[in-house]
Amino acid sequence: MEQGEPSKCENCIIRQFNTLRAMNKEELKKVSNSKVTKNIKKGEALFEEGDKLDGLFCVRSGVSKLSKLSANGKDQIVKLASTGEVMGQRSVIAEESTNLSAVAVSDMEVCFIPKDIITNALNQNPDFAVEVLRHMAHDLKEADDVIVNMSQKTVKQRIAEAFIYLQKNYGVDEEGFLRLTLSREDIANVVGTATESAIRIISEFKKKKMIKTSGKRIGVINEKELQDLVEGF
Repeated sequence: MEQGEPSKCENCIIRQFNTLRAMNKEELKKVSNSKVTKNIKKGEALFEEGDKLDGLFCVRSGVSKLSKLSANGKDQIVKLASTGEVMGQRSVIAEESTNLSAVAVSDMEVCFIPKDIITNALNQNPDFAVEVLRHMAHDLKEADDVIVNMSQKTVKQRIAEAFIYLQKNYGVDEEGFLRLTLSREDIANVVGTATESAIRIISEFKKKKMIKTSGKRIGVINEKELQDLVEGF
């Protein structure tokens, strides 16, 4: 984990996508003076489940997987956090150990903001407190959606939906492959299935020319067919 070049929070466009947008100029200056910018390599952990955090992470670039370890030792990926998102917010505000682990799935640049800066802003700025509540409520809604997906959709539907989501949110490269490359194990952990099942379904999708693969890379060929599968057609 390397420290990068600092930048002023009040001039950072990233804050428009998270709770920091509700801070006033003085609060942003305090954040800017106290934060540490870090470069995280792919595969490196930002924090582990059960850690006590003394601050939160704002993602400037790259993607992290947020996952929880089940009783049988299998990781369930709950969310992918990318540019503009804040990680560790619930743990810091609730003063609890982290419920999830965060590991970079691509090289990242993050800003680490000390806990006392956040708690002071919560106590003094009602607009910031409301914005934090809105974001936490949104996270709860996303968690509800994940539970419904797990219980009502088949593994094939969930994998098809994952590919559509990755293409829509992270785009494709010049060769038409998903810009964010996840391992087969990570794909399995996103949808809640065994790695072997994910590999078999990916192979089936490829034979049906719904997707293409090249090593770990995956590209969507027929988005409509994948969407029809998700919707049960």
